[in-house]
Amino acid sequence: MTENIFRVESLDDARVALYTEYNEPQLLHYNEPNGGIFIAETPMVIARAMELGMRPVSMLVEQGALAAEAMQQILSAVPEETTVLTAELPVINKITGYTLTRGVLAAFERPKLPAPADILRSAECVAVMENVVNPTNLGAIFRSAAALGVDAILITRGSTDPYYRRASRVSMGTVFQIPWTYFPEEGNYVDTLHEAGFTVISMALVDRAIPLTDPVLKTVGRRAIVFGTEGTGICGETLAASDYIAIIPMQRGVDSLNVAASSAVAFWELCSKTTGGENNV
Repeated sequence: MTENIFRVESLDDARVALYTEYNEPQLLHYNEPNGGIFIAETPMVIARAMELGMRPVSMLVEQGALAAEAMQQILSAVPEETTVLTAELPVINKITGYTLTRGVLAAFERPKLPAPADILRSAECVAVMENVVNPTNLGAIFRSAAALGVDAILITRGSTDPYYRRASRVSMGTVFQIPWTYFPEEGNYVDTLHEAGFTVISMALVDRAIPLTDPVLKTVGRRAIVFGTEGTGICGETLAASDYIAIIPMQRGVDSLNVAASSAVAFWELCSKTTGGENNV
């Protein structure tokens, strides 16, 4: 597709507008009422997005990275209608505002998200993010979820966007692999989980919490594991409606783990499946 590669010399070039004139929250609402745009970076993340059906609108590639094998593989799979822009690194760094990671950015169309009921219908073990606002943490949670048997992730509207550039990069592209969606703003999402047949297990430091290794947690069927915001944790209304509240036993006076680390421990204990040695995440 070399005929669709165009060199950019100036920030005034209208073709780079998606990378220069909009921040990520604005791109989220780009083209409303149709879907928005998200920006992905690094060849691996971009390749995984394309493999999983995401449609690239354009790409912005450092001139020196064009000949790299990973970049050539991506370009060979890019649809004909995708515009590929290239520029020298100093120009791109001015566009993005920081040193470009691994030579490439790509703007993708956002897919339509499924309804929570559609995701829950066939899932056995899901994770719930209640107002998790740090994109690095959210990306790491997605990566652990993909590796450790979580079927889907459901997110409250107060959480960060899994398609934000940092979240997708930290996730190693698994935000495109694990089914996810938002809960509606109205209503109590715990009721939605209960109606779908899930036992709700909230991870929180409260007096009535039981150890994550308590055998009772292995006796329940379909499990929804809830994690709260990094500062204040899970809200009282959610805790009151939960079936169980669990903690990870700590040593040496440490009271808790970062939400990304604790999610990995919880997924291993409550969701991990024997996969015959598969190791491709």
